[in-house]
Amino acid sequence: MTARAALLLSLALAGLLPAATAALGQAGAAPAVVPLPPVPPSRSGLDTDALKSDLRGTEEAQKRLRAELEAAKGDRGRLNQMLVETATRTRAVEQQLIDVEGRIGMLDGSATDLNASLAKRRGVLAQVLAALMRMGREPPPALLMRPDDALDAVRSAILLGALLPELRVEAETLAADLSELSRVRGELTAARDSLTRLKAELDDDRKRLSLLVTERQRRQAEEQPVPPAERSQAETVAKATGDVHDLVTRLETEVGPSARAADAAKAVTRPVEPGKPDLTALRNPARITPAIAFSQAKGLLPLPVAGVTVKTFGAADSVGGAEKGMTIATRAGAPVTAPADGWVVYAGPFRSYGQLLIINAGGGYHILMAGMERITVDLGQFVLAGEPVGVMGGLSRTAGPAARGAAVPASGQAPSQAASQAAGQAPSVVQAAGLRFGNEAGTALGQPQLYVEFRKDGISIDPTPWWAATDSQKVRG
Repeated sequence: MTARAALLLSLALAGLLPAATAALGQAGAAPAVVPLPPVPPSRSGLDTDALKSDLRGTEEAQKRLRAELEAAKGDRGRLNQMLVETATRTRAVEQQLIDVEGRIGMLDGSATDLNASLAKRRGVLAQVLAALMRMGREPPPALLMRPDDALDAVRSAILLGALLPELRVEAETLAADLSELSRVRGELTAARDSLTRLKAELDDDRKRLSLLVTERQRRQAEEQPVPPAERSQAETVAKATGDVHDLVTRLETEVGPSARAADAAKAVTRPVEPGKPDLTALRNPARITPAIAFSQAKGLLPLPVAGVTVKTFGAADSVGGAEKGMTIATRAGAPVTAPADGWVVYAGPFRSYGQLLIINAGGGYHILMAGMERITVDLGQFVLAGEPVGVMGGLSRTAGPAARGAAVPASGQAPSQAASQAAGQAPSVVQAAGLRFGNEAGTALGQPQLYVEFRKDGISIDPTPWWAATDSQKVRG
């Protein structure tokens, strides 16, 4: 219904029936159509001015970054601070994008429902308006001269009196729906504008982060090079080992960089005192040992990636067991950061885990992360909490161990997906925060997945108590 028709209906219900129906008669009795937002004009060709401006902005940003890197030459702490700050900002923008994309999905659904509701009532309202219009065109009969016509008119008036309350309710409902539709469309426009802005910010931050990581690894290779023979030995051990516990044990006893990392972790002793730990050491981005004992970092660690948790520790898996870690669905290409300070004891492929990163956090604690497309740190390297260590891919990948030793199918699907398809069960899909999830085994459909597992003396533990509740509580360099 157009705004004109809605106004006329309100006039009719207010007792101004003749004027309203006369106006409706002039407008015609065809059903009104809910107005659509104006279509933005299409832009053909390239906006060369905008492209040149973007290019100049990118070049200027790269010049500023090169100047910062030159100023931080030989200053490990400054480079680490830049890495952690950029990664933190990137993760925050990633999370905002996920929230905005989810908001857009919900608003699109609301707009669709409102349009469908209006379309369903359009026919009924058109008929009622047509009846009112016809009644308005016919003058009232002379009561004394045409009693039969007057009786019909009274009966019609009685019928109209019975219809008017329902008609008023319908009109009020319609007005509310139209107002809500207008609000939803306004929010959609604002959300899409925000989405465009956030994507531009994310693109800039990712470029900056990539350059910083490249510089960090260049310096790492110069200061602590990993001989090809030791790297090859680590890969050989991984291929010959059946489970993660044995992998960690063998790496930390047989492979040079991993063994040195394990020795460094054992050499660090942090007193575990009651109460809150002293966080003063966290302000030093040049630290080369963990700022606080891992056991005292509960409620302080930053999540390693922006996303939505789709599997939690202890939840039932697809084969009757329990999940040993948590799985986070992310946006494509999202950067992955270290949850805590620690030493890299393995970085490479391992069986059904895909690309596996293992960090020794000291005190018998190890952090496992899998599902990344690329790992950006090396064996034996010390990393800070919040420092970038990998990058997610663009498609859904295996995010965790194959349950109870099940092999990963050649298609690259996670075992839970393959099992559900083999059983002829199609995973149901819901929309949450802009990501598509299947309720079957909690697997994210079409989204990269990061698997995170905490271990204490080789036994999986629940990571939930360690995560920071708010951004202000997260451990940063």
